Amino acid sequence: MRSKKRSVTIQDVAKAAGVSVSTVSRVLNGKIDVASETQEHIQAVIERLDYTSSLAARSMRSHSTNLIGLIMPDIEYPYAIEIMKGVNRAIADSEYDLLVYTTGNVQKLAAASHEQRFVALLNNSITDGVIIVAPATPRFVSDSPIVSIDPHHEYPNYPSVHATNYQGAMDAMQYLMSLGHTRIGFISGRSELESAKRRLMGYEDALKEAGIPYDPDLVVPGDFTSKTAAVVSRQLLALPNRPTAIFAGNDQSAMGVYEVAQEMGLRIPEDLSVIGFDNIPDSRYMNLTTVDQFLSEMGSIATKTLIRIIHHETLDNLNVRVETKLVIRGSCAPR
Repeated sequence: MRSKKRSVTIQDVAKAAGVSVSTVSRVLNGKIDVASETQEHIQAVIERLDYTSSLAARSMRSHSTNLIGLIMPDIEYPYAIEIMKGVNRAIADSEYDLLVYTTGNVQKLAAASHEQRFVALLNNSITDGVIIVAPATPRFVSDSPIVSIDPHHEYPNYPSVHATNYQGAMDAMQYLMSLGHTRIGFISGRSELESAKRRLMGYEDALKEAGIPYDPDLVVPGDFTSKTAAVVSRQLLALPNRPTAIFAGNDQSAMGVYEVAQEMGLRIPEDLSVIGFDNIPDSRYMNLTTVDQFLSEMGSIATKTLIRIIHHETLDNLNVRVETKLVIRGSCAPR
């Protein structure tokens, strides 16, 4: 049986070069107090032994890996897929490669301590910078740059990309009210997310501006998943005076509403108007009226911003707002 080839270590480089491990380390770290002839000799040995195949070693030697990290809670989540499309587009146009780190579950990334560990893992010589999606912590300690998309906090201590969630919710509500709806159910998102808070605020303020009393029975807690949305939709549609329209916190929540409406024999939009948020590709096939927050564009902007920071360029704005847009399809009708 063929034995597995042993990885070259810094000790192997030092032995082959006839110098100490500390001297090799100083060369890898770019120290200037090593004689140029010795540096050239060690670099030649590094190349000959293929020690540069080690990403960490390459980082120490050149102070760059040409690798960007992307921390995602769940790469199967439609929201995440759309963001990744934009990140991928920007990466394709750059000199960088992409390393994706995921916990595989949208609920697992919400712990700030976990995020700190992930960022420390990637930004500690593996990547030149990190993009983190929906981070819970407002502050990271890292020597390498960080850019966030849709952070839990409105103004974290690192550059961020947000959508205009409040205005998007206002637009959705004003559209429903223009159709004559006054009993409008609302399925919220994950309560810890700034985006979910802003959408709920938009719902409440739109009612207030229209002079429509706020009814707490019409607001139910969701978590941006269709499964939970289906449960709370049954609650809404079982009310004695049920809503004539439902504003779902995102498109996946709207899918849960569709499922329950079908179970109950309700037609959309004849018996129930439904509006979502995100404009994921499935919303087009559902003929769902929704609010586009341009997720792909957010991913692209975050990536380009991170690359600018890596290149030591000055940013005009640390918190970029991507304007939302109401997309009218066929899931809403006059009351």
